[in-house]
Amino acid sequence: MAMKKRSAKKSGKKSAKKSPAKKARKVMRKAAPKKAAKKKSARKPNAAFMKPLMPTGPLAAIIGSSPMPRTEVTSKIWAYIKKNKLQDAVNRRNINADEKLRPLFGKAQATMFELTKYVSRHLK
Repeated sequence: MAMKKRSAKKSGKKSAKKSPAKKARKVMRKAAPKKAAKKKSARKPNAAFMKPLMPTGPLAAIIGSSPMPRTEVTSKIWAYIKKNKLQDAVNRRNINADEKLRPLFGKAQATMFELTKYVSRHLK
């Protein structure tokens, strides 16, 4: 039993010694200066998307025949779709083709995910 009491006393002494050191570390951590936040620079557009391309065939009939970047082409097609209310009422991912879009899609209905595939065929 004498050994157990000694070990208990030793552990009690160790914890008493550690607590002031831990407190000192916490104070040091709080006092450390924070690094300045890194400023984000403005995103630069990808040159491939910004390159003006010439729309041909059925695409030119919808958005015009002047050269424009892919991003502008997509915006104009979506403006045409929304203006003519060609988005399917039940499944909004589908686009119902009218007489101008049917030659572009090659079918009566296309999904918005297929739109870039059909558009890229008519850009040079």
